[in-house]
Amino acid sequence: MERTIIVSNRLPVTINRKDNKVVFTPSPGGLATGLAGASKDMDFMWIGWAGFSLDSFQENAEEIKASLEKQRLIPIFLCEEDINQFYEGFSNTTLWPLFHSFPTYTSCHEDQWQVYKKVNELFCEEVLKHATEEDLIWIHDYHLLLLPELIRKKLPKARIAYFQHIPFPSYEIFRILPWREQILKGVTGADLIGFHTHDDVKHFLISIQRILGIESKMGTVRADERIFKVDAFPLGIDFDKYWETSMHKSTERQVGLHRKQFQDVKIILSIDRLDYTKGIPERLKAFDVFLEKNPEFREKVSLLMIVVPSREKVELYKNLKMEIDEMVGNITSKYRTVNWTPVLYFYRAYPLQSLSAFYKLSDVALITPLRDGMNLVCKEYVASRSDESGVLILSEMAGAAKELSDALIINPYNIEQCANAIKTALCMPLDEQKRRMSEMQYLLRKYDVSKWTSLFLKSMEEIVQKQNELAMKRLTPELRHKILSDFNCSKKRILFLDYDGTLVSFQNKPEYAKPDKDLYDIMEKLCAIKNLKVVIISGRNKTSLNEWFGHFNIDIIAEHGLWMRRDKTWKMMIQLNNEWKKELSAILNLFVEKTPGSFVEEKDHSLVWHYRKADNNLSNARKKELLDYLQYLTTNMGLSVLEGNKVVEIKSVLINKGRAVKKYLKSSFDFILAAGDDWTDEDMFKEMPDHAYTIKIGSSLSAAKYTLPQYIQGVNSGIRTLLTEITQNSQ
Repeated sequence: MERTIIVSNRLPVTINRKDNKVVFTPSPGGLATGLAGASKDMDFMWIGWAGFSLDSFQENAEEIKASLEKQRLIPIFLCEEDINQFYEGFSNTTLWPLFHSFPTYTSCHEDQWQVYKKVNELFCEEVLKHATEEDLIWIHDYHLLLLPELIRKKLPKARIAYFQHIPFPSYEIFRILPWREQILKGVTGADLIGFHTHDDVKHFLISIQRILGIESKMGTVRADERIFKVDAFPLGIDFDKYWETSMHKSTERQVGLHRKQFQDVKIILSIDRLDYTKGIPERLKAFDVFLEKNPEFREKVSLLMIVVPSREKVELYKNLKMEIDEMVGNITSKYRTVNWTPVLYFYRAYPLQSLSAFYKLSDVALITPLRDGMNLVCKEYVASRSDESGVLILSEMAGAAKELSDALIINPYNIEQCANAIKTALCMPLDEQKRRMSEMQYLLRKYDVSKWTSLFLKSMEEIVQKQNELAMKRLTPELRHKILSDFNCSKKRILFLDYDGTLVSFQNKPEYAKPDKDLYDIMEKLCAIKNLKVVIISGRNKTSLNEWFGHFNIDIIAEHGLWMRRDKTWKMMIQLNNEWKKELSAILNLFVEKTPGSFVEEKDHSLVWHYRKADNNLSNARKKELLDYLQYLTTNMGLSVLEGNKVVEIKSVLINKGRAVKKYLKSSFDFILAAGDDWTDEDMFKEMPDHAYTIKIGSSLSAAKYTLPQYIQGVNSGIRTLLTEITQNSQ
């Protein structure tokens, strides 16, 4: 059975000293709670910070380590300075506000960044002490954004997953970060990258595209000759635990005591950690407006507000606490009567059973964060409503809102809307409450934390399988040796070589991608080999190809097979008319005007829209728009629309590389090699006989048998290296 190594900032236990003894208690956090339930069925090890300063527990460090290791928990000890700079500093004053889209609260300090890197390296060292390439290393959350790449460098074949439990901001906000490239490169060391919502996935993919220049397709990303997957996995809860806890007799007793205390007053529940992302002041404003507009509800409803202490030494949080205290005081003085308190305010944490009693007691849950990755409190409330009564008011800014559509979804910044939702919730008929609640409970029961874990791990298996398939297709040294051997043993041989992206790297303008001296040297040596036919097969126009390669004794296929040069004579292979070009040229030129940096190239019987120099975000949006438009326009016109590397090409369906190579394959060749990099080359690969060596340049899916990296100028890689070896070893 494979082992899973969970790595998170904190271990799922809290360590304290009581009566001179070290005491371990389970942590209440969402990650700890979720993974503690999920890890029951795993062979796992958990690595994380012990949660305290080494300075304060120095004499107990070995005792603590030994006790934790019995529970398969591996502690990392940090000194006070590292905690301040890494945890309180970079993690919570740089990443936390920025990722929650609060750039004005974000501070960026080089010294904190250096300690953040240092602590990520400490985590890497600890992981490497225990991990092998057989293990699954599952890294959690924003404190360890650099860790996937650090481990990848040391264990290149390791299976690494990363899950982020807070939002990922839009590109426009994320780009503020001075260390944005390092952060993205760190995360992309993982094989599977998970977020709570598709919005977070979209923001991340746009950021790696704009900042790292990495493209993606359907969430699959190809970079540095490896692929990885980015997807959404909404975190569930241990539904049965909350359902069963709510039905315990002790919970029922607590609920009974509370009901006697509150009598006939309806309760609106608000539970949050003290944080500016939670929207607590906005919630209090909404409750104030509700009471102002609806005086008939005074003395009939109270807001039970529980705020869990957090980061009390930080000035921003001190000020937030003061603001909340003042607002509660103002509402109380404004509306309070002898027998009724409008806001029941508790600044403290509660154990699970007490929370369960509050969940079961409350008629309405008011969960309205300004920004939240998921928010499990709202799910816990729903799971605790065993009689299916109650109403959930939920912020659209919480990740959970994407799932819990039967809640009353509100914009937390819209105070009037929130106040109106409170009235709607309090007046909702019981049968409507039960309908909504049962729908949400069905969903949460089905997609609980175990389901979340299994879906994530299944996706991990799928991407690893794809990686393995890709690795199997890579041209290994053994395969290269076989190609050279077969080439030398053959009597009649032929090479089909694509040009752009295969023999040369892509350039901003097509005319810049001219052959260099190295390529000319390779072509000259190939031409000197006996019984070898060299065919350059390209989408380029015949004029350019003839200018560049016309002096060689080779064949050339231009414009995907429309033109063919054999024995130094050009011939058009198909007679076509160009009546369609006038209409579609006007459309392409319109897109040029709408997309600065793009341009149209006109060939004899095709049109190409190039957008390599255009803004990535704009050009991708325009490309999708153009493809939809062309699909509608070209129906029944006998045209095909091809999407290449930063190009969209329109040509006749009768023109393709597969048709062109068929003419050569009528002859019997005992050695065939074909290499190309894009979708137009797939037609060529599909026509090749079984004994042919077909090579896809790049790491995308292909009908080709093997893959090679793209040629990069100055780097010894790609098809050029193989061709050089052929010239050096040919007999």
